[in-house]
Amino acid sequence: MLTSKCGCAAGEFAVPGGPDHLLSGANARAGVEQSLRRMKTDHLDLVQVHSSPSRAVLESHGTLAAMEALRAEGKVRFLGMSSVLPDLLDHIAMGVFDAFQIPWSALQPEHEDAIRRAARAGAATIVRGGVARGAPAPDHDAARDHEFWRGFVKERRSLWERADLDGLLDGMSRMEFLLRFLLANPDLHTTIVGTSKPEHLAANVAAARKGPLAPDLCAEAKRRIGRARGAPR
Repeated sequence: MLTSKCGCAAGEFAVPGGPDHLLSGANARAGVEQSLRRMKTDHLDLVQVHSSPSRAVLESHGTLAAMEALRAEGKVRFLGMSSVLPDLLDHIAMGVFDAFQIPWSALQPEHEDAIRRAARAGAATIVRGGVARGAPAPDHDAARDHEFWRGFVKERRSLWERADLDGLLDGMSRMEFLLRFLLANPDLHTTIVGTSKPEHLAANVAAARKGPLAPDLCAEAKRRIGRARGAPR
């Protein structure tokens, strides 16, 4: 499966000092055709709109019309959306997207119901951030993160500690626990797991081969996280 995104300024629209993102139909086409050239292929299996624009923006800027035209030309097979609440519910209701990329993890549970809705609407669900950007990992160096993500990582690490999830590990690493928690969600179809080191990749594959966490363990983790999120800091 070859997948890409559109929405980042591409081709003639990527100019010094210009905007990083453009949601025009022309830029969507430029992004797809740039990906086709770079990957030396005549089609992409999935193209996702970046940055979760609202339905009104998608329709008024011609983004969706351009993607549908690219699909009609055979350059794209399926249309997707990298989406977040609150616009995600509108995106599902539109009934035009074949796949949704959604942030979710044990430590970022806000989108769980929306993932269920997307799957039951017949769309594919692709989770990103499923191990909370590695926030709880002992070797995660938050100082190396982009400034935008430092607060996120600090909060997710704090939530892990407040929920006392170490008490549920029973010999697992924190990353194994989070990954297998993901795999226990029946509405998840695939997940993106970023890896900065070969040994991380090997550990993730080994963890996934063990299968999902047991339902009672997932339930206890959710209970602890819910209690920690509601408790005063």
